[in-house]
Amino acid sequence: MSEKILVIGPSWVGDMVMSQSLYISLKQLYPGATLHVMAPAWCCALLERMPEVDKAIVMPLGHGVFKLTERFRLGRALAKENYDWAIVQPNSMKSALIPLFAGIRKRTGWKGEARYGLLNDLRSNKVNFPLMVERYAALAYTKAEMKDHHCLPALPWPALSVDPQNQQQALNHLQLNTERPILALCPGAEFGPAKRWPEQHYAEVARKQISEGRQVWIFGSAKDVVVAETIRASLPEAMRPHCHLLTGKTSLHQAIDLMALASVVVSNDSGLMHIAAALQRPLVGVYGSTSPKYTPPLAEKVAVVHTDIECRPCFKRECPLGHLKCLKELPPQDVNTAIDNVSS
Repeated sequence: MSEKILVIGPSWVGDMVMSQSLYISLKQLYPGATLHVMAPAWCCALLERMPEVDKAIVMPLGHGVFKLTERFRLGRALAKENYDWAIVQPNSMKSALIPLFAGIRKRTGWKGEARYGLLNDLRSNKVNFPLMVERYAALAYTKAEMKDHHCLPALPWPALSVDPQNQQQALNHLQLNTERPILALCPGAEFGPAKRWPEQHYAEVARKQISEGRQVWIFGSAKDVVVAETIRASLPEAMRPHCHLLTGKTSLHQAIDLMALASVVVSNDSGLMHIAAALQRPLVGVYGSTSPKYTPPLAEKVAVVHTDIECRPCFKRECPLGHLKCLKELPPQDVNTAIDNVSS
């Protein structure tokens, strides 16, 4: 089958990583197909590390921006590509407009925000697919085939490629080495504070792991610099040379290639957690307001840690009760034990 497929991809890094399961499924089902994915610029680095994606198209409109006229122009510009099929991963109405304006005859997606007419292959049984990654992958198949998640063949896990040359250049640029085994810490979460395990807890984990011979690399965006600095400042002075702050210093390409060197990763439920899983790094996922029953890390060596207080998971950006007990009451010892388990 030589169909040409356009996917309107998600806007969050973690969701984009999980969406690779859809792209792999499409190429398994239709080996001769051409696959283009439209996504925000910050996700295009991920798409470039997915061999299944033939072309990444930058979505120039920001998350949440409507701009009907701009969407019409984008759609008409894409019409010349003569796509046979569009798959819309986000649930919003606006995300379904560009494929319509591009004149793509088959437009697939989940029932969402007022999308009748915009999508003509509309799926309404989302509840039968409990995992987000299952919901993505199911869109590769016909509606008749996808009654529930039991109908899905073996789910292909995301698998990002690594660029060894870029990896070495990043090591040199940031003056890093691999002489000690690397513990990667990812203490940020773009979603909100209800996903962030306290930096004091991360510092205790770093202290123990450095004492056992590891070095620590702290990953994150520029927004995570203060958290990373707090973690490093909490360490005894003699340990600080073994703790390297990469927050705000790496591109997404560099973060992928450097994280591939980690012997173990500890991360909040964030985009970086899903990147670590897609690199098949031994991984400890720390969950606060969210749940691994919806967005689990997909890797062989994974430990998930969380508290069992009755108000979690609430899926809120900020703690609605104001106490953040789901994170504060998760002790560092639980994470250190999990590190031992996934490292063995």
